[in-house]
Amino acid sequence: MNVFGPVPSRRLGRSLGINNIPPKICSYSCVYCQLGRTLRMEIERRAFYEPEELIRAVRERVEELREGGERIDYLTFVPDGEPTLDSNLGEEIAALKDLGIPVAVISNASLITREDVREELSRADWVSLKVDAATEAVWKRVNRPHKALSLEEIQKGILEFARNFRGTLATETMLVSGVNDAPEEIAAAAGFLAEVKPDIAYISIPTRPPAEPWVEPPAEAALVRTYAIFAEHLPRVELLIGYEGDAFATSGDAVADLLSITAVHPMREEAVRELLARDGASWDVVEGLLRAGKLVELEYGSHRFYLRKLPQR
Repeated sequence: MNVFGPVPSRRLGRSLGINNIPPKICSYSCVYCQLGRTLRMEIERRAFYEPEELIRAVRERVEELREGGERIDYLTFVPDGEPTLDSNLGEEIAALKDLGIPVAVISNASLITREDVREELSRADWVSLKVDAATEAVWKRVNRPHKALSLEEIQKGILEFARNFRGTLATETMLVSGVNDAPEEIAAAAGFLAEVKPDIAYISIPTRPPAEPWVEPPAEAALVRTYAIFAEHLPRVELLIGYEGDAFATSGDAVADLLSITAVHPMREEAVRELLARDGASWDVVEGLLRAGKLVELEYGSHRFYLRKLPQR
């Protein structure tokens, strides 16, 4: 139960998951969490498993996969709670390094105010930090943090970590309709992320049953608006809306290319026309995808965008 996969991930390729936190112990109780409401809210770090047992389980699974000729791109700490609550996280990352596989950690960033957490995360090769909101009221509504946490202090910790981290830094923003997708909130989040300077900023939506039944993904128009605002502030922005795809690769198959790219990047009309030309296809391809409900056409600013239709939960 502590090691699972590898599972396919657009962010990390073939990722072998490491579950270092029992369900569901966390510092947040996010309204959209696919694991449900947090059972035990905690912010004090402690040991949950014997690190030797966890490390041995990972090593054994890696050996099995290698013997079977299977590729592993990342060892990823992505548990049933917040991974940095594990006081042995740094030791576990260090011990797995000799396997020769990059180590990733997906964190909600709530404990990054602590120097020991920043130091231990810095041992990883790839770190994702959650930034769902940049204002106190919205942060409390969407993430429902432990009462002792402070958004201002967390933001300071993120900036401090970003300044010193030498690996790949990603951020992830989960959009919930009517909660954190208003233009002013998105602008605030984009402004903060511009200070963080992540290597990549992901925008995601709820695609699995959430902790609260009222949670809904944003409309396509709000998603495109968020992408456009983020892209004004950040060099690399991608959508995570439930599809895997090779962004901006042309294969000669215009339908496959359009659907894979627009699942990651809303495309402006001129970019779509350029792609069709490279694939030797006409605008009829776009019209067909629109009629089939696989593609959505949206206006934002002075441009027309095309986005793959969002999946239905």
